[in-house]
Amino acid sequence: MNLILFETFEVGQPLLRSDARAMHVLDVLRRVPGDTFDIGVVNGPRGKGTLQAIRESTLELGFVWGPPLPPPAPVCLIVGLPRPQTARKVLQEATTFGVAELHFVATERGEPQYAQSTLWSSGEWRRHLLAGAAQAFDTRLPSVTWGLTLEAVLGAAHPALGADGRPDASTTSGRIALDNYEASSRLGACRFSAGEPIVLAVGPERGWGPRDRDHLREHGFVLAHLGERVLRAETAALAALAIVAAQSGSM
Repeated sequence: MNLILFETFEVGQPLLRSDARAMHVLDVLRRVPGDTFDIGVVNGPRGKGTLQAIRESTLELGFVWGPPLPPPAPVCLIVGLPRPQTARKVLQEATTFGVAELHFVATERGEPQYAQSTLWSSGEWRRHLLAGAAQAFDTRLPSVTWGLTLEAVLGAAHPALGADGRPDASTTSGRIALDNYEASSRLGACRFSAGEPIVLAVGPERGWGPRDRDHLREHGFVLAHLGERVLRAETAALAALAIVAAQSGSM
């Protein structure tokens, strides 16, 4: 981990030596009392931690904080709810990319039971966000939903849509849905302005259904593709985020 993250309530408390973060400090970073390392508060500032003492069962730490980080780039990723092992990859890697919102939606051809996975019910999903943020040397986590329908998410307010989910006439925000079948242009041909709110939608492993496409078009989405090759859902999502980041400079 490139940044050791703490919840707000943990700051100033001893860290158990059985905690994975303590083991990382001692066994990977090989810090000894007096040494420093990079730390952050979840959705807060970064700073420097000092290993003050090594006790029998805990580490005593000191904390010095820098200024809060700015909000994440206004990029929203919508993904047709995939199988749990795919969702785990998307959760971590999309957080590393720095998306502001991440929605796993029920779609026409998706499997609704994926929303019942212990990935979601146990809270495991948040661990993958923390791992992605630590990898990126960042503290900011995206807001996450799962199991809502595509139509419901499109109808909710988020950075690139109006309060009713319809295109906001006051902005030229990008709304792109990846589609291998009806898209006529490459995602790489789309152009985005720096700082422009962007919503990127990636279908489930079986692709968008006709009703899904209708909902997307009704909400101002343009269909685009990544080329002739058929990619896994997680690969398509990350490739698309990389293209958006390169073209907009916002991530």
